[in-house]
Amino acid sequence: MRFGLFTSMGAQTWSGVLDFWRHLEATRWDIACVTDHFMPNTKEREGAMLESWSTLAALAALVPRIRVGTIVLGNTYRHPAVVAKMAAQVDIISGGRLLLGLGAGWQQNEHEAYGIPFYTLRERLERLDEACQVIRSLWTERRATFKGRYYQLSDAPLDPKPIQTPHPELMIGGGGERVTLRIVAKHADHWNVWGGPSVATRKGKILDEHCAAVGRDSKTLRRSVNMALLITDRKDEIERLADTIAKRMGRHAADARDTCLAGTPDQIRDQLDQLRTARVDTVFVPSMFRPLDELRRDLDRFSAEIAPAFR
Repeated sequence: MRFGLFTSMGAQTWSGVLDFWRHLEATRWDIACVTDHFMPNTKEREGAMLESWSTLAALAALVPRIRVGTIVLGNTYRHPAVVAKMAAQVDIISGGRLLLGLGAGWQQNEHEAYGIPFYTLRERLERLDEACQVIRSLWTERRATFKGRYYQLSDAPLDPKPIQTPHPELMIGGGGERVTLRIVAKHADHWNVWGGPSVATRKGKILDEHCAAVGRDSKTLRRSVNMALLITDRKDEIERLADTIAKRMGRHAADARDTCLAGTPDQIRDQLDQLRTARVDTVFVPSMFRPLDELRRDLDRFSAEIAPAFR
């Protein structure tokens, strides 16, 4: 299994993120990712928010070992041809370590504030489907032509190409069972979802069905989950974390608890065993649910005491 962390770009400083990522690298984490937003998702819309792509490009140069990526870019924010070009350059800067995570886009107040069309959910998903095709064609073809409903390419070059062959790892984030998972089956190298063993098992079976429908071997897909880490022997602390997740993400209580990678080291090992049974090969820890100094202590313990047995 691979273990990663994604850093919210909200309420951060550049020097703080750089220090944190260097610490993650020194303590043997495998992947670090940035989030992709322009402002906080609050009524007041107040607070610092680092821009994801420029931050990632700098981190790719300054943090030389771990894979670097995005969880996940909002497809609505940029034309996919622009994303393909930027991603190729970051892959070059990093020496072939880019993980490109892409999603349909969801933060409505952000679109409204900046005058970015939000579209219906159906159109956002249709655009995501086309975007994957645009990006992959530009990465792999000498000249790309694409005639979609939303995006068009006409004999378009992309030079220089990414370092990774045949192309960087393309990860699609989302758990929509009828449409999103079908897009994953058609285009992704990697599927990412919020949740733990229960969510990964339930939705993973649906993803297998979509893969079969499009003639794809589902074993060719990486699978990852996002889970909040808490090493503790106190049930009340776990319940508080689950309650925080439920309130901030609008999750049902059962799914919020499933999203907690929490308990004693042995209990966390058991969760990882269940994830492995569900064919999850990558676990991401988000940074936004706990104070960073507290989380760093648990990250260090996890990397030293728990992760080695699963690599």
